[in-house]
This record gives sequence, structure tokens and C-alpha cells, in this order.
Amino acid sequence: MLDENFVTLEIGKAKHIALVAHDGKKKELVEWCDKNKEILKGHFLCGTGTTAKLISEKTGLPVKGYCSGPLGGDQQIGAKIVEGQIDFMIFLWDPLEAQPHDPDVKALLRIAVVYDIPVANNLATADFILHSEFMDKPYERKIENFGKTIQDRVNRMK
Repeated sequence: MLDENFVTLEIGKAKHIALVAHDGKKKELVEWCDKNKEILKGHFLCGTGTTAKLISEKTGLPVKGYCSGPLGGDQQIGAKIVEGQIDFMIFLWDPLEAQPHDPDVKALLRIAVVYDIPVANNLATADFILHSEFMDKPYERKIENFGKTIQDRVNRMK
């Protein structure tokens, strides 16, 4: 494994989808989930605090809820990405509203990129992902082999 530059991980047919939205975007995400609930019901859904609760209550979809974003929910979702338990994320953040937990938001987006997780930050992108040919079949994603990257850095320092 240490001599390969990338590790390939498979996203299965049934996706694990994280649903996150800032306060000014929760209504949009709930409505989007309701509009797409026939597709979403075939997948495993999770989300941060209030967002998960609202989606579940308004759509009838089962959504595993974590803590509210500012109370650690963003970090919980990030940990699930690292553990390979989230395949993609819909994260509607409000570009016009400052967030007190902005470092957590940036960390979550960063970890999604590190682990090659598709991320939708607006409804158009969410639609493209949800209606992609890859939603109905497995998909192989490649992530950098960070074990090798670290070993290469150590070797260069010797």
C-alpha cells in the first residue's frame, strides 16, 4: 500500500448522504428533499441537528441526526467522512451570512475534498449529483495515499 500513490474506495449502489444547511438555507434543503424523496428513500441519510430533524418531520424520510453544526455536528459529519461512512454531502451554506463556526465549516469542506467526496453547495449541483448516472451504481473514487505522502516527506528530510 505504501508504494501506491492513490487508494481506491468504492461508493456502493446505496449511498450514504449527509444533509447540512445553514439557517437561511434549511427551508430550501427541506423542500428539495421533499421533491426528491422517492430517490432519497433508497439511500441512507444523515444530517446535522435541526436540519436532520426538519427533513425527517417534513418529508417522512428517516434521517440520522447528529449535533447542531455549531455544537460539533460539522465535526461529526467530517469524522464519518474520514471513516468512509459518507459518500457525498449536500451542504447548503449561506454565502450572505457570517457563521460563528466558520472554521468548522471550512474544516468539513476541506475533509470532503481530501477524501474525494462529492459536495453540492447549491441546489443546481445537488440536482446534478442526484440525477447522475452514478446514483444507481457503484462508483470508485480515488484518494491520495497519505501514508505514502508522509513517508515520502520523511525520506526527503533524511
